[in-house]
Amino acid sequence: MIADDNTTPRNIRRAAKQASDMLLDGSVSIGARAANAISLLEDISQDPNMPMYSRTRIWNAISVLEGIRD
Repeated sequence: MIADDNTTPRNIRRAAKQASDMLLDGSVSIGARAANAISLLEDISQDPNMPMYSRTRIWNAISVLEGIRD
């Protein structure tokens, strides 16, 4: 949703799309994919230009991904 939201800054949308693409990469285990996506999402969640509703969505996504293990 964040990657398609035009009210969110471009760099944040790009990072959200990269995190989504990481999760779909079948060459890496599911735990590693989740950890990589969490790392990227945590980095962008600190951006001061991010709207609060986008930050909340990212935090929700991170909390779901933290439950994924190999």
